[in-house]
Amino acid sequence: MAWQVDGFATLMALEAHGPDVYVGVSPEYPWGRVYGGQVVAQGLRAAQATVDDDHHVHSLHAYFIRGGTSDEPIRYEVDRIRNGRSFVTRRVVARQSEGAILNLSCSFQIREDQAEVQESSLPDDVGDPGSGSVEDWDLLGRRVAHRSTGRSAIWLRVLGEIADDPAMQACALAYTSDDIPTNAVGSTHPRITEVADGEITYGDIFVGASLDHAIWFHRPLPANEWLLHDHRSHGLASARGLAVGEVFAPSGIHVATVAQEILIRERTR
Repeated sequence: MAWQVDGFATLMALEAHGPDVYVGVSPEYPWGRVYGGQVVAQGLRAAQATVDDDHHVHSLHAYFIRGGTSDEPIRYEVDRIRNGRSFVTRRVVARQSEGAILNLSCSFQIREDQAEVQESSLPDDVGDPGSGSVEDWDLLGRRVAHRSTGRSAIWLRVLGEIADDPAMQACALAYTSDDIPTNAVGSTHPRITEVADGEITYGDIFVGASLDHAIWFHRPLPANEWLLHDHRSHGLASARGLAVGEVFAPSGIHVATVAQEILIRERTR
């Protein structure tokens, strides 16, 4: 059975099951498997439970191993790799009865008063925060600002208010970050015009999945605001595609960078 999840805070409310082991549940998603961004966010939440509040995540790297199911809980096992004064490192393995579904590494750092330089800027073709065509689903608010071949720029936020807490805001970004890369890469495939023309669906042509995922958290995240995820494709080869995106706050601050490699394999039968 799938669990009833009435908000993002409920989704992130993991239950402790012994030392450094946490269990989360999942709502049922239309495509059947558990949404990858949820597993990344819950894995990050499990790691945060073993880290002092003055250390904030600055990067995470994850491999999606197999699709999860909403019919059973997900077990998150945290390994305390290193505890340093400035940096703390954790590894998290998410498991279900069939085996591991995600392997995640993340690093946390204390805030440091050092040089501040921003090279990227908020694009000028994306409209006001939260503007664009509405494509919300489940807990995710989605406003399409710009779509073209090889690029997807979309305003994203978790629907509903969540705590003004840096740890929860980082989990919210992790949750939303798995939504856009496939759009950017998929739009470059030679056969995608068949989907655009409505001849057949994406699933009729392709087998697709997220393979690996990385987020670098550059600056503190604003609470409960739309964030622009601007992803660009970096090519396709051997049934794999890479998308790299920048995430901006409405103020124009570059808050994070996301990279993801996806599987986009043409069906042979």
